[in-house]
Amino acid sequence: MIAISRFITAAKTSWIVLVVGIAATAALFVAAGYQSADSAPPVGLPESAESVQAAALQEQFADDDATSGLLVFGRESGELSDDDIAAITERTVELADISLDGFVPPPTISDDGTTALVVLPLAIEDSVSVQSERADEIRTIAADGLPDGIQVWFTGAEGFLVDISAVFEGANFVLLGVTALVVALLLIITYRSPVLWIVPLAVVGVADFIAGIVARLVADAAGITLDGSVTGILSVLVFGAGTNYALLLIARYRDELRLHQDRREAMAIALRGAGPAIIASGSTVALALATLLFGELSGNRSLGLAGAVGIVVAMAYALIVLPAALVVFGRWLFWPLVPRYGSPDVISRSPWGKLGRAVSKRPIVVAIAGFAVLGILASGMTTLNVGLSQNDRFIVKPEAVLGQERIAEAFSAGATAPAAVLIPVGDLDEVLEGVLDVDGVVEARPGPSNDDIAQVDVVLDADPESQRAFEIVADLRLALDDLGDGTGLVGGIDAEGLDLRDAQQRDQNLVIPLILILVLLVLIVLLRALLAPVLLLIAVVASYFSAVGIGAILFATVFGFPGVDTTVLLFSFLFLVALGVDYSIFLVTRAKEEVATLGTTEGMVRALAATGGVITSAGILLAAVFAVLGVLPLITLTQIGVIVCIGVLIDTLLVRTVIVPAMAFTAKDRFWWPRRPELTDAEAAARGANGQAERMPDEAPAASKEPAAAV
Repeated sequence: MIAISRFITAAKTSWIVLVVGIAATAALFVAAGYQSADSAPPVGLPESAESVQAAALQEQFADDDATSGLLVFGRESGELSDDDIAAITERTVELADISLDGFVPPPTISDDGTTALVVLPLAIEDSVSVQSERADEIRTIAADGLPDGIQVWFTGAEGFLVDISAVFEGANFVLLGVTALVVALLLIITYRSPVLWIVPLAVVGVADFIAGIVARLVADAAGITLDGSVTGILSVLVFGAGTNYALLLIARYRDELRLHQDRREAMAIALRGAGPAIIASGSTVALALATLLFGELSGNRSLGLAGAVGIVVAMAYALIVLPAALVVFGRWLFWPLVPRYGSPDVISRSPWGKLGRAVSKRPIVVAIAGFAVLGILASGMTTLNVGLSQNDRFIVKPEAVLGQERIAEAFSAGATAPAAVLIPVGDLDEVLEGVLDVDGVVEARPGPSNDDIAQVDVVLDADPESQRAFEIVADLRLALDDLGDGTGLVGGIDAEGLDLRDAQQRDQNLVIPLILILVLLVLIVLLRALLAPVLLLIAVVASYFSAVGIGAILFATVFGFPGVDTTVLLFSFLFLVALGVDYSIFLVTRAKEEVATLGTTEGMVRALAATGGVITSAGILLAAVFAVLGVLPLITLTQIGVIVCIGVLIDTLLVRTVIVPAMAFTAKDRFWWPRRPELTDAEAAARGANGQAERMPDEAPAASKEPAAAV
């Protein structure tokens, strides 16, 4: 580490590091290019899922390259007239050129005469941009020449795909712009310098750009698709984590500039001091994200792969490019608050050190009170409702949702998305009669068939992908076990949604324990202790539950969300535990350094004083970056952003500031068990009594005795 840090910071080689970094970045861009995500989010279910097996059987008598869209026509109030219906029928003729087979069936009129429904067969198109262009053309043709007062909505499978994709159209630019603005503002406030913020922001921005390219290359090699939601979260991760690493390094660099006249020597020492914490932090987050690769859902695997790659890239730029850039520009970057050689030790005057000393007086009481607060906050989880229907996933309802709601008012709720039951052709009559006995089944009608299998279209009395629809599908599957030869399969949108929910639950049950084990192992290796890692993990998990509790209350009372999406809990846990433990790593690794000369209690006080300001700034910045996810009108990302934002603030302001120090003060030297600290509290007290304490927290450090060097 010493040789590497000197190579990165030395006068003759720092320029080489910087130039090589720029050249490598440019070469990667030229060789791989930059491509925005232009594919819709994949379903991602494994082949073992029943809905996937049913879809495979459907391919025997259906065009596997076909999908469909639904056009819904209606007036704001009142029935459609004969002229209205004639005009709508004329639109179906005009739409024939876009349909898959050159024909569009005539409109179906609801029993109350208020709504006309047109099913539009379409070819499957993977490109988001082509889908959007086709949808715009369909809307234009459908609305052209209609009588005044008739509204038209494009919905169905294709309509929802287009509207979900529209959420991410330009999302990377919006997220990137807002995130960069938030980061720049907070860096200016943190450093109170009109210049310094430019360097870390530029380095992290380039890291984000390169992370997107590298993640795409790795994903392509692994056969994984990265859609707009994944690349959006990737940018948030890289900016959040990368800026945190930059804040930690720059804070340590600023402290060392007061102790060393040679700025390059100061950076080398700062890099050796902050480097292990950054590597441990980045490794924890990257490994935690990589656990998603063990999941069943391809969406989870794509996020895990892209996120892990992004964190590694952010860590590399923070440890290699950023130090070289900072030493090249010199001390003046900190203007007007330039850290002068020999200036007083600001750590000794830190309010965080005073807070730590106050906590050390009654650590048991403080720890109990802290966990009690977390418990009270976590009690909000009792109001948590997990699961969102297809219509409830948008903050601002798009056209597809409005159309689906109009269909639900005029037709049976599940009329446009019937469940597809696949059975042996000889069981058709028995199944047609038997499924009607299932509670929630409105209608069962024969569908396409061949010599071997037949399809029964079952209309459910529930909104698509709602909890009620899932319950009916589950009951339908149980009923099919006793109908015919018992091999019937249930497919369709609701069956697919149920399988997705169950697969997400299985992924959650697998990934969460893996994350806990990995984080614990990293902490054990880093601290060479057993008790401290366990205590740190307990604290960060408690902060997660408290964040979910507050989030559940906010979602129900402030945001008015009907529930929490199934992916939210897993992703929030991943981000909070992996990123939240970072701050404890930053604190405890610094304490580990100070313990060698001050003992556990005083070492923790000084570590808190030294890292309190930078960790608080980093936590606020990371919370703000995740809150940026709320700029997208998709409830899932908003919920993840809110929970992670709250959790990071709790972890930064309560767990790391109060609870972790309180646990360390209570355990004293046992905090590092089974390792014995280099200087115990008793030895530190004896040394202090003899007047031999080195750099105690209440004393300013002596100026460096090194010979003067060019600054």
